[in-house]
Amino acid sequence: MPPPKAGHAVSPAPETETSAPAGAPAARDRAARPHVVSGRVVRGGRSGLSLRFHGRTLLVTVALAAILLAVMLVSLTTGDFTLSVPEVLGALTGNGSGGADFIVNTLRMPRLVTALCVGAALSVSGAVLQSLTRNPLGSPDIIGFTNGSATGALIVIVTLHGSMTQIVLGALIGGLGTALAVYLLVFRGGVQGFRLVVMGIGVSALLLAVNSYLITRASWQEALEAQSWLIGSLGNRTWDHAAAVGAAVAVLLPFAFLLGRRLTMVEMGDDTATALGVNVARTRTALLIVSVALAAFATAVTGPIFFIALAAPQLSRKLIRSSGSGLVPAALMGAVLLAVSDLAVQRLFSPALLPVGTATGTIGGLYLIWLLVSESRKSRA
Repeated sequence: MPPPKAGHAVSPAPETETSAPAGAPAARDRAARPHVVSGRVVRGGRSGLSLRFHGRTLLVTVALAAILLAVMLVSLTTGDFTLSVPEVLGALTGNGSGGADFIVNTLRMPRLVTALCVGAALSVSGAVLQSLTRNPLGSPDIIGFTNGSATGALIVIVTLHGSMTQIVLGALIGGLGTALAVYLLVFRGGVQGFRLVVMGIGVSALLLAVNSYLITRASWQEALEAQSWLIGSLGNRTWDHAAAVGAAVAVLLPFAFLLGRRLTMVEMGDDTATALGVNVARTRTALLIVSVALAAFATAVTGPIFFIALAAPQLSRKLIRSSGSGLVPAALMGAVLLAVSDLAVQRLFSPALLPVGTATGTIGGLYLIWLLVSESRKSRA
């Protein structure tokens, strides 16, 4: 073939199926093509921001943020002592009166910040587990991670008489230990969603019995403290509690958001995720650790609060109508649900001090019954 003349461009030969090396797997060709996942263009294991966004997801996120802001204002301005918005803003900026400063910064704001952080942590933890197990019952309070965190915290409270930091560490160790035990129990038969949920329910029942035993072996004062903590409450929360869970959320939530795209691809199946360049085993392990850590820190600060991790991710998914993980809307939904629940128990049942865990547990039981009935109908169809 004669060389090309000067000034003429050489056009590349068109690619055909026969131009690929012999024996090359079809997954390699699929992995080389761009994929759009949750508003991102994915080429193999790399991603770049796409110019196309999910308008509904953005709209739902903005709406949830606006609702959250409204709930915060109502929580800070209403109560036994009503404050105006300028008084609240003055207290938050350090320019308020002594009474308003005490009410806002000592009584109401720490409780509100704790509620927002715990709600977001529980919701993202539930969203990650539901995606990994591909099961709507894949929630830390159903699988047993929350009860494992409670066991670790109770051991510190009853036997070690530990401080707040030690209780947090005990809850974290208990949650991670429970997750490891459940994982090892289902590992030989394959880490499948249904097996993980069923095994987790059994472990949860066992840990519940252990928690009851620890309370019976404690002194009267220790048992009273442990039982009040097991109900799940936001009452008497200080800036120490808010700072502990806030630091955990500030570290773990961005990490979970960064892994959100990989989580979406893992949902497609192990083979598809591997073809897209995702290390499935490493990704699943990292996400499981993040999920358990979020649930453990939240449980250590407030005690077990049910329903949020189970329902908030599913409600946010129904609103955004997206196949992606939707961790940001899930975090906002969890914060909204827990803040609204705590506001309701404060205003509707005043002056009775009803723990928020009682309200969320009651609603969560009804929601769980509805969910089981719906899944049963789907399986029959």
